[in-house]
Amino acid sequence: MVMLSLNEQWEIIKRGAVEIIPEQELRDKLKRSIDSGRPLSIKLGLDPTAPDIHLGHTVVLQKLKQFQDLGHQVNLILGDFTARIGDPSGKSETRRQLTEEQVLANAATYEKQIFKILDRAKTRVVFNSRWLAPLKFAEVIELSAKYTVARMLERDDFDRRFKENLPISIHEFFYPLMQGYDSIALEADVELGGTDQKFNLLMGRTLQKEYGQEPQVVLMMPILEGLDGVNKMSKSLGNYIGIYESPREMYGKTMSLSDEMLLRYFELVTAVPLEELRAIEAGLKNETMHPRDVKMRLAREIVGQYHGSGAALAAEAEFKRIFQKRDLPDEIPVLQLENNDYPGGTIWLPKLIVLAGMAGSTSEARRLVQQGGVKVDGERIKDPNHTLQPAAGMLLQVGKRKFARLETVDG
Repeated sequence: MVMLSLNEQWEIIKRGAVEIIPEQELRDKLKRSIDSGRPLSIKLGLDPTAPDIHLGHTVVLQKLKQFQDLGHQVNLILGDFTARIGDPSGKSETRRQLTEEQVLANAATYEKQIFKILDRAKTRVVFNSRWLAPLKFAEVIELSAKYTVARMLERDDFDRRFKENLPISIHEFFYPLMQGYDSIALEADVELGGTDQKFNLLMGRTLQKEYGQEPQVVLMMPILEGLDGVNKMSKSLGNYIGIYESPREMYGKTMSLSDEMLLRYFELVTAVPLEELRAIEAGLKNETMHPRDVKMRLAREIVGQYHGSGAALAAEAEFKRIFQKRDLPDEIPVLQLENNDYPGGTIWLPKLIVLAGMAGSTSEARRLVQQGGVKVDGERIKDPNHTLQPAAGMLLQVGKRKFARLETVDG
């Protein structure tokens, strides 16, 4: 594979990046790589602390894919060892430690999802237990001697907890040390991460110097705002697009984005080339492109990446049918209710929403009702205490995209 020139690579690498520390070192490394034909060693560490990935997690994966497409060696570290401690970054209390079984189960699903973006054949996947687990206690002491408690307390989260007299467990100090040791084990040239990882990423530079290696360059990507356009994308806030969600759900959620978020999503979570991004930006600015059409293009790109172009076109056709023609979906899930689901002949609406899988809890369902997001047979219900008598064929709708048809059975 013929490598692109330094300036061509630089333009791609800079796309969406918040900070590169230091920029000149990365340019120097790229030049040496081009001159020698030796790809750079690019590192991204992910702790499999949860089973599913959403678009917010893919921002840094997209950057890793760009390095991969430029011909560099990408190393994906699944932190099966570090995940047992849990990254304390941004946390106000000690994280719950995961078991080895939980971590390995999550890691298996991570790999399946990650390779919807990365080229499996060109990706080196390693577990950091490979080098962290065999460390002898004397080696751990040697590692911990490379950094001081005072420097550790410079971290915002540790500093805040210390000043507020909140517990900080000793093992939490080892997390950034272990992440830095990963860079030593791989002899990484570049490490990628989010802006919330800055302290941990810079630890790699510090430790590599201590162990006689050329320090890695740190490249930080932004934290993606969720569908509300304000808060970090998060499952707990419900403002996320999961990469294993159905094409219809992904498409509909993307169409709910504000116009102001379109270019940011194009830049950070799609592979649309830079020239096209500039054309889209110009088209929106001079009003030769309608935001709705641009949003539909974005939805096709996102759905197409994870489900294929055919699924993206089908999701778009269904979206038009439902929201432009006000039709119902072709397929509506059936919710079977037994008599013991509603003793007394009636059922509390939030409970029905939970049974239909449209909310994770009755408290969440109550909020959806109060916000006016729930309809029963086309009638909007805003009373969170509303009860109803289930009937066969009754249509439950939550938000714009979730439907369920009731079916009652004796039981």
